[in-house]
Amino acid sequence: MSSRFAPRPTLPQALGFARAGEAPITVRGGETAIPRGVPRRTTAARTRTWTPPYPLNLGLTVGPLRRGPADPTFRTTPDGSAWRASRTPQGPGTLRVAVRSGTVEAEAWGEGADWLLDQLPQLLGDADNPAAFTPRHRLLAATAHRRPGLRLIRTGLVLESLIPSILEQKVTTDEAYRAWRLLVRKFGEPAPGAAPAQLRLHVMPDPRTWTLIPSWEWHKAGVDDKRASTILRAARVAARLEEAAAMDPLRARARLELIPGIGPWTSAETVQRSNGAPDEVTVGDLHLPGIVGYALAGDRTADDEEMLRLLAPYEGQRHRAARLILLSGRTPARRTPKMPKTDIALL
Repeated sequence: MSSRFAPRPTLPQALGFARAGEAPITVRGGETAIPRGVPRRTTAARTRTWTPPYPLNLGLTVGPLRRGPADPTFRTTPDGSAWRASRTPQGPGTLRVAVRSGTVEAEAWGEGADWLLDQLPQLLGDADNPAAFTPRHRLLAATAHRRPGLRLIRTGLVLESLIPSILEQKVTTDEAYRAWRLLVRKFGEPAPGAAPAQLRLHVMPDPRTWTLIPSWEWHKAGVDDKRASTILRAARVAARLEEAAAMDPLRARARLELIPGIGPWTSAETVQRSNGAPDEVTVGDLHLPGIVGYALAGDRTADDEEMLRLLAPYEGQRHRAARLILLSGRTPARRTPKMPKTDIALL
């Protein structure tokens, strides 16, 4: 089995795109820095321009798609572009998006290019309705005022959000990001099109390839048998799971949770991205209840039940409320060491 996959180069430690003065990446809040600069000139297979009828902050909107600063499926470049490699229903595709003077400029390559361009408005929050959100706390009102370009995305793709969410179960964020990076680079494929070579963009593996990854490769990536088995079960019924992208969020979550190993935390993290679900708040998280409790009531010991009680006034928009809290920066000071890392590859 090991001969099926040729070894690939290891990830460079730095890509050199960070610039002084950029805003830091807010991992859980879902913000990523989109540098401003001179547009990069290139020839694209497909292009589209679209002027959204609302203010759009590209970094805030697409930030939740980024699984760490070295995510091989997502990159930002100094020309102000966000690059995304996806496995669409029509095949692999690469999308470059930039916002110039309020107009979205997009280029796409590969078999999935047309699909990615067709889905562009939904990806950038055209189906979202921020007007349905009424702030009832001063913190949320101030944050919403400072972040007028925040829109909730809808990718229309389930597996690309589900698999990294499974990898994030019960481990530190750094461990999950490392596993995603290693597995996508080794078993995925280079993204089609004209992405700069130094980006090393990759499309995640197709469902069949996920099922063929040998057990020792999961081990080397630091993924335990439980998470690996959950991903294998999901990959075997990938077509049925992808149907959830067209369902309402509650039905979509119920479909995902039919898979053993996928619970409320994982299904919520998935449909927030795939379905643009404004009310699907994440429960079962190690940190989120304390952050919400601290921001809204000064209670850093809040549990899921208390978090849901505090978010009850925002029913229908609870995920948006949680996003705004995370983006507000009002989080309790750390009192204990971070969750310890357990690298099973060393066992």
